Amino acid sequence: MTVRSGIGWDSHRLAAGRPLILGGVELQHPDGLGLDGHSDADVLAHAITDALLGAAGLGDIGQHFPDTDEAFRGADSLALLRESVARAAAAGWRPTFADATVVMERPKLKDHRATMRANLAAALGLADDEVNIKASTGERIGFVGREEGVAALATVTVARVAT
Repeated sequence: MTVRSGIGWDSHRLAAGRPLILGGVELQHPDGLGLDGHSDADVLAHAITDALLGAAGLGDIGQHFPDTDEAFRGADSLALLRESVARAAAAGWRPTFADATVVMERPKLKDHRATMRANLAAALGLADDEVNIKASTGERIGFVGREEGVAALATVTVARVAT
């Protein structure tokens, strides 16, 4: 069996008047902030999508779903992830595991992690225990620590689809 891994990274700034969506779950930021972006700006789903596309040798999220295309304005990032799974499958790859870290100061993810995991697993076509989500802070330094934005890093493993 041929196995590959890909790495994905995304960050978006926090802004007023936007929802804060991570892993398909809308969270409530204590200051009413959300993530600014062309789509729903779900950095967790975006990092996993980039990792998947990279592992399959298919470039990155911006090549497939450019922020210059109005068709993707406000797009549901889990739908983009599902489409990326389909594109990877068409290229002969299926995801087998995803591991991701969200880096933000607030809110804490502990009460939402199971739902995020289930959402991402469903989009990837995996069991819940084949997706892992971790959380960290910026320790009050950098753009994350100053609560200017949120970042996510992910790895996805794929296996060659038997033909």
